[in-house]
Amino acid sequence: MTQETETKAKAGAVIVPVTPFEQNCTIIWCEATRKAVVIDPGGDVPRIKEAIEKTGVSVEKIWLTHGHIDHVGGAAELRDALKVPIEGPHVADKFLLDNVVSSGARFGMTGVRDFAPDRWLDEGDRVNIGELTFDILHCPGHSPGSVVYFNTELRFAHVGDVLFNGSVGRTDLPGGDHATLIASIRQKLLPLGDDVGFICGHGAGSSLGQERMTNPFLTGEM
Repeated sequence: MTQETETKAKAGAVIVPVTPFEQNCTIIWCEATRKAVVIDPGGDVPRIKEAIEKTGVSVEKIWLTHGHIDHVGGAAELRDALKVPIEGPHVADKFLLDNVVSSGARFGMTGVRDFAPDRWLDEGDRVNIGELTFDILHCPGHSPGSVVYFNTELRFAHVGDVLFNGSVGRTDLPGGDHATLIASIRQKLLPLGDDVGFICGHGAGSSLGQERMTNPFLTGEM
């Protein structure tokens, strides 16, 4: 099953829930060129490839928001299948990508591989797909190397597991820190503007304004 979502007329997106973690692998494309990126191929690569074919886009890149197994488990396999580069996350998550196999074993995930991206991303970098440009925000806390992809023109972001609809990323995994995560959200995400909509790593998306006003982790109700 795929859940289709519109960003704006210049872009399109399809969410492909993958693995038992129901991780939101996301295909985003430029409508003008039909060039696309796959964000966080966590597993179930045949399902992702089927969604790509159904959408009729040309995937040119894989982007990773961070290094946890449910977001990267299928990255090496998909890179080999599509012959495209992997960009992201921040190099602070290298220790996670160096241990994909051992991490997968803990959750019964086989066929995964340790790997390195073709390009690490850092604060202030930019990535492109077709005519779309995304700014990179380094937002540690959920993991040390978590990054957010933000398109100013579309008023849209893919935030990975930094922020959720009504919640925030867990911080009890290696390298996680709750205070750092909340600082990332308050200092880097919320200033982007209340009108910015986002897709997150699990569950339904939201807007920064909605989360600023109602998210209990941000309103001080937790």
